[in-house]
Amino acid sequence: MKRDVTARACVIGAGPSGITAAKNLLQAGLRNVVVYERGDQVGGNWVFSPHLSHSSVYETTHIISSKALSQYEDYPLPDDYPDYPSHKQMLAYFQGYAEHFGVIQFIRFNTEVTHAEKQADETWKITLNDGSVEYFDYLIVANGHHWDPRYPHYPGEFTGDMLHSHAYKTAEPFRNRRVLVIGAGNSGCDIAVETSRISAFTAISMRHGQYIVPKLLIGKPADVLNSFAIWLPDFVRKPLLKLSLWIAVGDYADYGLVRPKHGILSQHLTMNSELLYFLRHGKIHPRKDIARFDGKTVHFVDGTVEDYDVVVAATGFRISHPFFDKAFIDYSDGDVPLYKRMFHPDHPSLFFVGLVQPLGCIWPLADLHSQLAAAFITGRYDPPDDMRDQIAHEVSARNRQFLRSARHTIEVEYHKHLHELQRELRAIDRM
Repeated sequence: MKRDVTARACVIGAGPSGITAAKNLLQAGLRNVVVYERGDQVGGNWVFSPHLSHSSVYETTHIISSKALSQYEDYPLPDDYPDYPSHKQMLAYFQGYAEHFGVIQFIRFNTEVTHAEKQADETWKITLNDGSVEYFDYLIVANGHHWDPRYPHYPGEFTGDMLHSHAYKTAEPFRNRRVLVIGAGNSGCDIAVETSRISAFTAISMRHGQYIVPKLLIGKPADVLNSFAIWLPDFVRKPLLKLSLWIAVGDYADYGLVRPKHGILSQHLTMNSELLYFLRHGKIHPRKDIARFDGKTVHFVDGTVEDYDVVVAATGFRISHPFFDKAFIDYSDGDVPLYKRMFHPDHPSLFFVGLVQPLGCIWPLADLHSQLAAAFITGRYDPPDDMRDQIAHEVSARNRQFLRSARHTIEVEYHKHLHELQRELRAIDRM
C-alpha cells in the first residue's frame, strides 16, 4: 500500500462524518482526495426536505446532544446558538465547517457511488452513477446509518396508512386522525408529541421499558451533567445517574409506562422533555407491544383493542452499505467487528468513519476516527498486531453492556470511546 501524502483517497458521503474525514486527510497533507456526495450540498442527514429523501430530519428536529458536546474540537458552534440547536442551525454549521477548512472544492456533488470493489493490490475500483470508474488507494466510508428504514413485523395486515419515521416530515397530515407510534426512541417520542398537538388521538406502543431522560436536569443539559460524573467508577456513576433521573421524573409507572428492567446505560437513552408531560396531560396514551393487526384494528398484547387511521413505525434503521457486495461486507444484522469501530482486520485500506451510535454525539467521534485514518495513511500509525483479539474483546464488552438488539450493534458510550481514541492519537504525538 502507498502510505504517504501522495496516496489517493475516496470518501463516500459529505455529511458530518464525511466532511471531517476529508478535512483531516487534507490537514495530514493529502491532496488527492475526492468526496462523493449523492446530494447537491453538504450536510447529509441534516439537509431537510419536505419530501421523502435521504434525510430523516423533520420540520421540528433539534439535536438531542447538547451544544457543548456536539461540536468539532477545532470549530466551535456559534455562541448565539441555543443549548439544543435546530436542524437549520446545524446544517449551517456543517456547511460553514466545510467551507472554513477548504473541503468544498474536493466534493463531487450529485454523484453516487454505486459499487466499491477492492482490488488484489488493496486498491479500490469505484463505479459511479454515470457509469464512470475511478481508482483509489484508500476508501473511507462515511455514508451514515440513519437513512435505511427498519420496519417491524407483526401478524396480520394494517390497512390504514403506515409509514416509517424516516418518511415523517411534519404533523399536519395527522390532523384529526387517530395515530399510533411504534417505538419510544428519540424519533418516536418526538413524533408522538408533535402529532398529539393536532391529532384526534395519539398513542405510543413500547415493547419494553425505556429510560426517557429530560434534556435538562438541575438546569443543565443532561449530557453535560453526565460528563461531570464520567470519572467515577461505573458502580458509583450508574446508580448516581439513575437516582438523578428518579429525582427528576419519579416512577415511570406513574406515567402509565413499564419500568425498565435493564441498567440505565444498557440501552440507547431517549432524550425528551415533553413526552412525560404530554402523557400526564392525557395527550399521549401509552400502549403495550402489538400482538397483531386486523385491518385498521390493532390488538395489543395486554388485550387492548383499538382502531387507528395511521401507524408510524419509529423502529430504527439498518446499517447499509449498498455499494458493497453483501458477500464482501454486510453489517445490516449481527455484530460489527471493527477495531476502534473503524479499522477492518482484513482490509487495511478501508476505514469506517462515524459508524457508531453513541450515548452522545457522533461527529466529534468521527473527527477522531478521521485523524486516526489519516495517521495510518501517512504511515504514522499502525493498529496493534493483536487487532483481531482486541476486536473480539470490544464486541464481547459491548454485548455484555448493551441489550442484544439491532440498534445496539454499534452502540458506544460517548466519553469512553472519545477517550480511547484520544489515547491512540496522543501515542502518535509522542512518537
